[in-house]
This record gives sequence, C-alpha cells and structure tokens, in this order.
Amino acid sequence: MTNCAKSEKIKNPAFIVMRRELKSYFTSPIAYIVTGLFLILNGIIFYSTFFLLDRADLRQLFGNLPLLLSFFVPALTMRIFAEEKRSGSIETLFTLPVTETQVVTGKYLASFIATIVMIAPTLFYIIPAEVFGSPDYGPITGGFLGAVLLAACYTSIGVFASSVTKNQIVAFFTGFIICIVLTMIDSFLIFLPSGIVTFLSFISANSHFTSIARGIIDTRDIIYFVSMTCLFFVITVKVQQQAKK
Repeated sequence: MTNCAKSEKIKNPAFIVMRRELKSYFTSPIAYIVTGLFLILNGIIFYSTFFLLDRADLRQLFGNLPLLLSFFVPALTMRIFAEEKRSGSIETLFTLPVTETQVVTGKYLASFIATIVMIAPTLFYIIPAEVFGSPDYGPITGGFLGAVLLAACYTSIGVFASSVTKNQIVAFFTGFIICIVLTMIDSFLIFLPSGIVTFLSFISANSHFTSIARGIIDTRDIIYFVSMTCLFFVITVKVQQQAKK
C-alpha cells in the first residue's frame, strides 16, 4: 500500500467528503456567481449609506445581512444533496464505508466554508469606515461574530432543504422560505397576542443576530444559533437514514 493510499485510509470520511464538495463548489461557476452577486448588493448597501447618509459605520451592512443571507445561502447549498440525488450518485456514495452522519458532516462543512468565503470580503469595509470615521469596534466585532453564527444556522437549513428533494430549484425555495420566515417573523409580532410574541421572538433569527450585532454577547443568542444549527443537522441525518432504507 502506498503512502498516499494509507493517508486516505486514515482520514475521517467526513473530511474526504468535505474536500470533494469544496472542489465541486469552486470548480463550478455557481459559487462565483452567487458570491459576486452577494458582494455587489452588499457594496451598494454599504456605500450608499457611507456616502449618501454620511455615516461611517457598518450598521446598515449588518442590518440587511440576515435578509441577504436568507436568499444567498440557499442558493449556495441547493445543489449539495439535490444534484447527487438527481444523478443517482448518492446511492454510490452510500455504498462506500461511510455513515450518513459523516456524509452530512462533510457536506455541511463544505457549504459552511463556502458561505464564510462569500462573507469574508465584507471585512474590507472596515477600512473606509476607519479612514473616514471613528467606528465602534464592539458592534463591528459582534456583527461579524453574529454573521458567522447566522451563516452556520442558515447553511444547516440550506443543506436540509437540499436533502429532501432531487430538484435544486425546489431545494432553493424550501431553504429560502425557512430562512426568510426566521428572518422576518419578528416584523409581525405587533399584530399578535402577547403570549405568542415571547415564543416567536425567541425563534426569530433576526432578533438574536441584531442583539449580537449591537456588541452584546448574550449566551442565549449563541445557544439559539447553535441549537438551530444542530436541529437541522440532525434532521438532515435522519432524512438520509430514512432514504437509505
């Protein structure tokens, strides 16, 4: 057995799946198109506030981030399972010595990394804010931490949506609907009875993200994002286990 073969054998299958998916992401135009559109829209939002409103901070960027990620994360993840189900290669994958949990882990990590790569260039917006103003780094740090947690949550939702269908468009709209509901649900709280408001406020991703983006690191907000990420991850594993039977 060669050294290369030995190396492949001792690697965790989840990381082999992740590496394969990352290669697929960045050798196809989808990731570049989605990332490019995301950065163009973010740039318009940021610089319109920066110059037209003469406000050197990142509040407008973070204020619109949950809405943008609700659209762009499902666009990144829509193919992760759906394409393999459509082509039939998912059956071949599950004949290998790999568990459903390892497959979902590998695909989730690849999707999460692709999402972070999409968001990462927005860090450069700190430079003009620093040059032309005196930004408060508490909210900036909180905003980017919240962005990572929000990306983890929405990526898990997007991977789940892709796991339940063979159609990428259906996967996109399924993920988008779940994400946009979690983003927009607190906009309708004013019309609801007070007893329901507390529950819906808790499940609102936007309210938890907004709290962190103010620079207030509350363990309840972190627990929310970790819990939602784990919930959809576990559901995706269950879906794959049922599909394999």
